[in-house]
Amino acid sequence: MTASPASRIVSMMAARGQTLAVAESLTGGMLTARLVDVPGASAVVLGGIVAYATPLKHSLLDVSAGLLDEHGPVHPDVAIAMARGVRERLAVDGSVADVGVATTGVAGPDPQGDSPVGLVYVAVADARGALVRELRLAGDRVAIREGAVQAALDGLLDLLGGRE
Repeated sequence: MTASPASRIVSMMAARGQTLAVAESLTGGMLTARLVDVPGASAVVLGGIVAYATPLKHSLLDVSAGLLDEHGPVHPDVAIAMARGVRERLAVDGSVADVGVATTGVAGPDPQGDSPVGLVYVAVADARGALVRELRLAGDRVAIREGAVQAALDGLLDLLGGRE
């Protein structure tokens, strides 16, 4: 049986002595929950911040207020800023998380500003830089949120070099 993406992430990061911080908007804690479902996750996952309300992306994750004002919360640069910001915000004893991952988007049922239902950005960041993916997901809220979680896990595996 093949290990789940979350299991592979936790295993790879634990073996490397790496830590992970999670910033979520539309996924509302689902990504963090998926990761901490894995036995041994406490060695890797420092925590998660659910910044569902747009102002919290600024106050909790250090996303620039100007960026949020100009583009709104559903934007690739916002996702990157969330992934970078959560690494810093969830630092333990002055050590930032090795990797940050973030989700932002529109799960529906209604569009958010100019952003249509199903538009999602997932970002991963480490000391080397950041990667962001734009997704156009279909389905209901549950399907869109689940697709965002899967994309975040895939992004982490890509960053770690662990995609099968």
